[in-house]
Amino acid sequence: MKEVYLDNAATTRYKPKSVIEEMTEFMKNINCSPGRGGYQCAMEAGREIMKARFILTEFFNAGEPENVIFTKNVTESLNYLIKGILTKNDHVITTSLEHNAVLRPLNQLEENNIIEVSYVEADKKGILNHELIEKEIKENTKLILINHASNVTGTILPIQEIGKIAEKHGLFYAIDTAQTAGILDIDFTELNLDFLGFTGHKSLLGPQGIGGMILSDEMAEKMESLITGGSGSLSESVKQPDFLPDKFESGTLNTPGVIGLKAGIEYINSVGIKAIHNHEIKLLENFLNGISDINKINVLGSLDIENKVPTVPLTVQGYDLGDLGFKLAEEYGIMVRSGLHCAPLAHKTIGTFPQGTLRFSIGWHTTEEDIEYALDTLTKI
Repeated sequence: MKEVYLDNAATTRYKPKSVIEEMTEFMKNINCSPGRGGYQCAMEAGREIMKARFILTEFFNAGEPENVIFTKNVTESLNYLIKGILTKNDHVITTSLEHNAVLRPLNQLEENNIIEVSYVEADKKGILNHELIEKEIKENTKLILINHASNVTGTILPIQEIGKIAEKHGLFYAIDTAQTAGILDIDFTELNLDFLGFTGHKSLLGPQGIGGMILSDEMAEKMESLITGGSGSLSESVKQPDFLPDKFESGTLNTPGVIGLKAGIEYINSVGIKAIHNHEIKLLENFLNGISDINKINVLGSLDIENKVPTVPLTVQGYDLGDLGFKLAEEYGIMVRSGLHCAPLAHKTIGTFPQGTLRFSIGWHTTEEDIEYALDTLTKI
């Protein structure tokens, strides 16, 4: 049976050969902990980690490499941000399109009467009016936190305009790039960011279990560390180091994961992010054009491909979407995701709560034949 993977918004299944080779090479020939010894393999591991920091700094046009902090995923990075910078009576502005990686830690602090949260509503197509952000600013507002693109609708949010609002009012500004890093150019400096959260296993083409955050100097200074412990530095002290990256990196890093992430970004740089974006948008256009001819299918969200990542949510008249997703996988080898995609407010925004949608998400390794096969299958069903 043919296999077609169309769940790239969750993770990119097919990694570049170089990612697998470099991770394997590290495990076979180095495989030591960085910063934990003066012997050769430990120093080589440390050099590889530093190379990854430099590559990420260049990739996102950020500040210094030590401001790149490695975590296990963007969820962990966002928890660091939310619980490390927000204190009693602070106010944060976010949107109705956020993932539970943002909603749940915010809700936890809100329920404990620590913070206030304003959720700015997007419209039924998942489009956000940036002017609504400014209207929510209060005297105690500290942070604006948004995703770059919705994992439900694929809609790209107006992050540049929101960055100008944050700068105008002297607020911390943070974005979640889970759905955009590796697809769109993201400039940390130009966007006036204080925090950029990224994950390795999606369009950065790295493995699961590696992610991170890039911090402005002011954010790094004021943000508390949630996890403290061994850092390989200042071991004579029971206090956590206050310098970067050690302030936020306790315990042994996922060094093979960092190596894989580095290799993924090197691959993206070799292909060109514009080429990747153009490929995915062309297939998105093919899919949207084809699906418009199929009866009983309703495509949700904006259809503006210039302001969208290649994610398409749909419903099908007369079908339970969980059953349909199972049928596509078991009978036709087409792998998609059904349900709420860990973003309940986004589904309330577009009117698909509580049943959710059937989500098709295209990636760099998706082919024209994959799209044709998916369309033919949906037509047949």
